[in-house]
Amino acid sequence: MPVEFISAVHTDAGASGPAAASRTGFDPAYLRRYARALDDGGFDHTLVAYHSASPDAFQVAQFVATHTERVRPILAHRPGVIFPTHAARALATLDRISNGRLTLHIISGGSDEEQHREGDYLGKAERYERSDEYIQILRKVWQADGPVSHEGRYFRFEGYYSDVKPVHGLVPVSVGGSSQDAYRVGGQQGDIFGLWGEPLKETAEQIAAVNAVADAAGRPRPRIWVSFRPIIAPTDELAWEKAHRTLGVLKDQAGNTELLRHYRTTGRPANVGSQRLLDIAERGEVHDRCLWTAPAVATNAAGASTALVGSPETVAKALLDYVDIGCDLLSIRGYDPLNDAIDYARHVLPLVRQELAHRAATTQAA
Repeated sequence: MPVEFISAVHTDAGASGPAAASRTGFDPAYLRRYARALDDGGFDHTLVAYHSASPDAFQVAQFVATHTERVRPILAHRPGVIFPTHAARALATLDRISNGRLTLHIISGGSDEEQHREGDYLGKAERYERSDEYIQILRKVWQADGPVSHEGRYFRFEGYYSDVKPVHGLVPVSVGGSSQDAYRVGGQQGDIFGLWGEPLKETAEQIAAVNAVADAAGRPRPRIWVSFRPIIAPTDELAWEKAHRTLGVLKDQAGNTELLRHYRTTGRPANVGSQRLLDIAERGEVHDRCLWTAPAVATNAAGASTALVGSPETVAKALLDYVDIGCDLLSIRGYDPLNDAIDYARHVLPLVRQELAHRAATTQAA
């Protein structure tokens, strides 16, 4: 499979500064501009994130699909919010609207506090079990030639059938996380598995863990999606100056309780992925070629938060390091989301693609 690039849309200009979590509303004109910038810039996919306080992700994904030609929405979805039969029909409809461009990203939920905001009181292990069953139901409904019934631990229904089916028969399913439960569900059910940006050694270990589950289940290994927030400038020196300015803004905004009231969780993060980022940060601020962990500390590892810092050439080389260990979906979104996406499209994507094309040509010639 080719190496592809992922971004993430934001729904209003309030999210255009360094604190992406500061978004508070939905500006259609801004979102249209953002989505078209990704489409024109050559991104292959864009994440439509989910949070209990955010604009509805299904509707945002539909908006993105109808205002773009090629970029593929990756819809983040929590299995505890919508019953799976309804979700199967809604997802198939959205896939039809997008002409087969949809990918589904299952988020089981790493924070009990955030899950409770929408009435989900299952424990973390149970949430992953529910995700496993949910994915199986979606595929059963999409592939059914007639009514289907199901009786499992978390869901039960009889005689369900959907007239609408995905364009290609199935919608690709992504799973993410850094816990053993995440590896299990992702290895057994995922077409794609998402990781946050850790050092190369730790990333390779996580890939191996997911692949081992897939191999044991006798299914294809998931494609690996790895996420960073690059900070680029014409030279490495200027990029590090920009990085420290960005860090100062992040620290200021981290203390703004009102700004982040919907997004903050208390104490040390409950999810393993955030814990891992903070533990890695304790071992060092810079890893490998240019992986910077200070933003993870400043944001309490609230989501994908580590940065790749340097010139476009340095960041492109760092991304290729991850390609070399098995990552073929590169998620890059900035702390200044729209402006950074435009810069990545101009300066980083072409470098990575040129090097990959050179490698392919060299291999073919040999």
